[in-house]
Amino acid sequence: MLVFLLIRLLSGEINTFFTSFLSGMRGPTRKRPCCVDVTNLDMSPEVVGETYREQASSHPCVKAIIFNTEYGQLCSDPKAQWVQDLTAKMKKVQ
Repeated sequence: MLVFLLIRLLSGEINTFFTSFLSGMRGPTRKRPCCVDVTNLDMSPEVVGETYREQASSHPCVKAIIFNTEYGQLCSDPKAQWVQDLTAKMKKVQ
């Protein structure tokens, strides 16, 4: 599976979806990092755990479903069928 992922990374298919987060500061508290891009490629084999997080759109952040993977957080397109199927099987976290 790792070889498959590396090939996809090198071919540019995944781009920066594992690292497409921005951190910001507002006042004395830090904001949670956010997704600025999403993937619709089926990455369900890479997802670990039984939870996900929804992110609302608020510039520059985009609407996303965030899954955990062995390689970090994955920013996924909420409209992608594989994302809808996987979230239906999982429990949402706040």
